[in-house]
Amino acid sequence: MGAPLHTEVERQAELQPAFDEFYARSRSAEFGITPEDFRAMIEAVAGKHGSGAALPEFCGNLRLEDLALARACAAGSERAWEFFMSRFREKLYDVARQITREDSLGRELADSVYAELYGTRTREGERVSKLASYSGRGSLDGWLRTVLAQEYVNTYRKQRRLVSLDEESEEGVQYAAPHAEPAPVADPMLGRATHDALRGLEAEERFVLASYFLDGRTLAEIARSLSVHESTISRKVEKLTKSLRKQITKNLIGYGMSRRQAEEALDADVRDLGMDLRSSLAQDSVPSAFSKKGVKAGERGT
Repeated sequence: MGAPLHTEVERQAELQPAFDEFYARSRSAEFGITPEDFRAMIEAVAGKHGSGAALPEFCGNLRLEDLALARACAAGSERAWEFFMSRFREKLYDVARQITREDSLGRELADSVYAELYGTRTREGERVSKLASYSGRGSLDGWLRTVLAQEYVNTYRKQRRLVSLDEESEEGVQYAAPHAEPAPVADPMLGRATHDALRGLEAEERFVLASYFLDGRTLAEIARSLSVHESTISRKVEKLTKSLRKQITKNLIGYGMSRRQAEEALDADVRDLGMDLRSSLAQDSVPSAFSKKGVKAGERGT
């Protein structure tokens, strides 16, 4: 038993300098979070979302300031709440209005979410704050947009349940197909901007992105399908991802967001989005694009 314990102690000691750096960077001390509490918080997040990555590497990619702020608010820190209010209160209303497209409904949505963030409910004597579930993997601003959009979807579903079966029968819809409900996405505007940007690509470009990011095909496999060199596909993927980010930002601004709002919306963690990327990358015109190169549609090559 002695050796494993000694090894664990050594591992903890080796990681301490990294935790000290992360603690200072997070500004946790300003909100009353101790180094011990900070380390326990980080290790809990890494245990849930780390996917086997080295702890310092994983933590280095977290939004540490946002994470510390959210967890301090969840713990009831008045200083943290003052900072949160000054930074996000108006943003919550702005985004809620964008989602609902109506001022009074937007304010009602924002107030409802704010109550969940502050924690008006208690469980076993402790206040329950939704901010305790924020992991720091994406920006807090993007996470809040996700929460607002999800609450809007939940409200829609609750309203649907209030319609009685008798009322639907009277309308002659008792045998109708189920109504489609909106998918829970990070922000409806972000989903729309991304879809429009993807559909604006050439068929071959959509094929490359779908093959690489959705189908898991290697650069070499895609290159053989298009009869080009692997380095060509590598450059194309890099160029497409950069140009798509610019186009999505441009689309969001065109829909009414400020540049800062658009850039913050793009900070949403893609793993948390409910977007159907495959549908947006549908290859409706790939055959004609490939025929110009003399390659049959769908051919992988050898």
